Amino acid sequence: MICAAVDLGTNAFRLLIVRKNKNNPKVLKRYRSIIGLGSFLDSKKILNPPSSYYRTLNKIFSLIKEFEVERVDIVGTSVFRKCRNKKSIQEEFKKIYGYDLNIVSPKKEAYLSSQGALSKIHRPLPSEVIDQEKFEPLRRLVAEELIANQLALRHIKKTTQSNPALALSDNQVMKTFIKNLPFRLTGSQKRVVGEIEKDLAEPIPMMRLLQGDVGSGKTVVAASAMAIAAASGSQSVLMAPTELLAEQHKNNLDEWFNPLGVKVVILKSKLPKKQKDLILGQIKNGEATIIIGTHALFQTQVKYENLGLVIVDEQHRFGVDQRLSLVSKSKSLGTVPHQLIMTATPIPRTLAMTAYGDLDASILDELPKGRGSIKTIVIPDDKRREVIEKIDKETKKGRQAYWVCPLIEESEELNYEAAETTFEKLGAELKKKNIGLVHGRLKPEIKNQTMVDFKNNLFQVLVATTVIEVGVDVSNATIMVIENAERLGLSQLHQLRGRVGRGAHESLCILIYKGPLNELAKERLGVIRKSVDGFYISEKDLQLRGPGELLGTRQKGLIGLKIADISRDAHMLPYINKLCADFDNKYPGKAEKLIKRWVGEQIIYRNV
Repeated sequence: MICAAVDLGTNAFRLLIVRKNKNNPKVLKRYRSIIGLGSFLDSKKILNPPSSYYRTLNKIFSLIKEFEVERVDIVGTSVFRKCRNKKSIQEEFKKIYGYDLNIVSPKKEAYLSSQGALSKIHRPLPSEVIDQEKFEPLRRLVAEELIANQLALRHIKKTTQSNPALALSDNQVMKTFIKNLPFRLTGSQKRVVGEIEKDLAEPIPMMRLLQGDVGSGKTVVAASAMAIAAASGSQSVLMAPTELLAEQHKNNLDEWFNPLGVKVVILKSKLPKKQKDLILGQIKNGEATIIIGTHALFQTQVKYENLGLVIVDEQHRFGVDQRLSLVSKSKSLGTVPHQLIMTATPIPRTLAMTAYGDLDASILDELPKGRGSIKTIVIPDDKRREVIEKIDKETKKGRQAYWVCPLIEESEELNYEAAETTFEKLGAELKKKNIGLVHGRLKPEIKNQTMVDFKNNLFQVLVATTVIEVGVDVSNATIMVIENAERLGLSQLHQLRGRVGRGAHESLCILIYKGPLNELAKERLGVIRKSVDGFYISEKDLQLRGPGELLGTRQKGLIGLKIADISRDAHMLPYINKLCADFDNKYPGKAEKLIKRWVGEQIIYRNV
């Protein structure tokens, strides 16, 4: 039997004539023409069709007649299948040429197996890798990796929440705490506190991600959760990435909780032995209700009497195994603590789905009222004199300023020297101003005292490294100067800018760059100049820098994607999440194999 397969289009057609034998079909003729059905396919009736229509049909007829074709199939022609007058074309073809036109849906190409994709991806044709999004072997493996990642996160959540947690339901201290605050909570803060309160009341470990823009009031929300834990007879731990931030938290929590009779302690690495032993004893016997600290909290000698809540500030700054170590400290009690993870700046939705898909998300999308606006300007470093004059003018009004010297290279030594040099220059240029200095090589007590003095307006200008990136809250500071701004990512620039604009006065952020700027730096500085929306900025940062830079994911196990790219492959996530929701029922026994193949032992590191 000889058949003709025709692919009809508006501008061309292709013809394949095949002798169909049972075991060995043979192609007799391949033909392609530039003439096609033309605009006739969009006509409602078969009235006055264009000449190309007849030329096409005549050409097809002459070719199939040559081979005594018995059947003509229209194959894989979306244009023909969608046209409104295909029945008329079929009737016309039958009437003139005596052949039936059969409309045949094209067979979908079989989905590549993992093995097939792996084989193909190592031997691609040049034409196949021009557009990665359409390169089928890559898409196949990316989809599998994203599925494995989501399944692993679901497994973590299921495993963690299969363990019991202490039900923390006494909210009386929290109510008093909120009532005593010198300000009112925003609507979004009230909503998120309600979500956390509901989670804590359950005997299932809370696993919640708290996101909010700079200055949205995450610390107060966290303190509300600690107040519930305290009233319920449990200890809370607040992990901070730096001792400077830990001290800031200690000052705030002392002010809020001392009147309520809740003891707050801070555990630091370098404490006199006598003082450290005293604090460790208070933690062990339960006298200390709220424990603040950095890496010192992970030490083996730290024993908790009744740990019920773990709060992590700036999740990405900690090694995952460190967080795992802290959470496991309550397992001797037969329970797992509730966990609240706070991020310094918003995480893009697609990235949150991938990196924190095991956590329920709460978002603070409202800033406290009564804060002044922040204007951002970008200037070259040869206009430094104008910046000095602006600071001089502003400090004469009683305001204060930050001057930040970011890390120029991966060298603490260079960073320290840059801050020292700037400190000396500003001292010479602003002779009547008191200028403070904070950097990573100073002793913790000196750094902390400098910050206290700055907050009390004993210093009008503070020269600092990015150590002041988070947690520093000085409402009187209205100028933020950032040198070498072109070297920083958007989220870090936004976070530093968030140190000002915390009072009622208008603030100014000055980004100083060294030219010439490349295109990426121009785009980055343009985004930060135009927008103060942290959620928009985080999305742009993801596009420009990628997830590894944005989350600091070079640490073991946080996201660990091998070939998937969250920026490039974000469009696949909604479908993949939907697929994973019912994966075990549809594909029993497959999830564990996928997780083992793509995630491996990383899963235990995410189980925090």
